[in-house]
Amino acid sequence: MKKFAMAALGGTVAGALLTTQVAGPLIAQQAEKDSSVYEQLDLFGNIFERIREQYVEPVETDKLVEAAINGMLTSLDPHSSYLSAKDFEDMQVQTRGEFGGLGIEVTQEEGFIKVISPMDGTPAAAAGIQAGDFITHVNGESVQGLALDKAVEMMRGPIGSEIIITVVREGTPEPFDVSIIRDTIKVTAVKGRVVGNTVVLRITTFNDQTTPGVTSALKKGLEELGGIDKLDGVVIDLRNNPGGLLNEAISVSDAFLEKGEIVSPAAVIRQAESATIHDRET
Repeated sequence: MKKFAMAALGGTVAGALLTTQVAGPLIAQQAEKDSSVYEQLDLFGNIFERIREQYVEPVETDKLVEAAINGMLTSLDPHSSYLSAKDFEDMQVQTRGEFGGLGIEVTQEEGFIKVISPMDGTPAAAAGIQAGDFITHVNGESVQGLALDKAVEMMRGPIGSEIIITVVREGTPEPFDVSIIRDTIKVTAVKGRVVGNTVVLRITTFNDQTTPGVTSALKKGLEELGGIDKLDGVVIDLRNNPGGLLNEAISVSDAFLEKGEIVSPAAVIRQAESATIHDRET
């Protein structure tokens, strides 16, 4: 009995020694890794303080931090980004599908604001704004080099107020001014039509109205054809679609897919729901 007890004790001691021998290097490796991370964070903090104290012009701390976060995310992939509280609020305004503005889809190119397309029935369309136009000034103030969000903010305003934009158009020798009266812009996310025995769904953006719009347009098309047995197929037109809510894009895809992964998780930091805005509407 004593021999058994001693053997058991020996096994326990050996087990303790083995655990120590294995865990020791692992703990050391983790400590070394943590130390390296802290050293890098210290380096970032030192550079941050030097910029604040020694840069040739005063800098805003919150902008430096935001730029650092965005730089970290964009190094992962071109679609990861950070939204501040204000940017998130602006995104919510846009993705609700109704806002005050001009009625143009815009992007940024060569430092200027480029019109992707004017929306049908909006002040911009009535004023003759065309796809491919470049907007260089808003109310006499240059937009060159401004972030897209800032330029869009300049073009939005109270309904009924006037805005003058300066336009550069291919084939027109000189820039020219266009006066537009802001109005309520309602984005029609989905337009459907029947061509032969095919339903064509034009999806202009992915906002809160997209999935219901697809459902409604498809239902109307099937009724026009006389039933699903008369349907040859569905064409989804995404040309010039500027992007929008990720969950809406997934929802639309899910309506036409029986199985399989639709989208993989991405390293996108948001203050609320997951969403991506590539271009903007104003």
